[in-house]
Amino acid sequence: MTHSFALHIPDAELEPEPLDPEQIVSGTPEVTGKVVWESADGRQIRGIWQITPGVVTDTEADELFVVVSGSATVEVAGGPTLTVGPGDMAVLRAGDRTTWTVHETLRKAYAISL
Repeated sequence: MTHSFALHIPDAELEPEPLDPEQIVSGTPEVTGKVVWESADGRQIRGIWQITPGVVTDTEADELFVVVSGSATVEVAGGPTLTVGPGDMAVLRAGDRTTWTVHETLRKAYAISL
């Protein structure tokens, strides 16, 4: 997209983003998402991401996100445990090894810097 825009996050249609089976610790979480903007050099990404209940691991990029709906506990290896729900903003740092315990289907808007 090359122009300014507005998007109603709760109703945005998302596409499946299959998880690597090695990331799944427990449950049958499913991920969907949508990139709504990406810089010309691909180093800045803005989008919407959703995950259903379960436990997954990840290695993070530099990310700021705001939870729109749902809830999760995000354990950062060697760091804090973040409890997030609607209206919460969180910052993850590149290289953070995380374990996400998703209690209710979580939808977030995010900004990633690579």
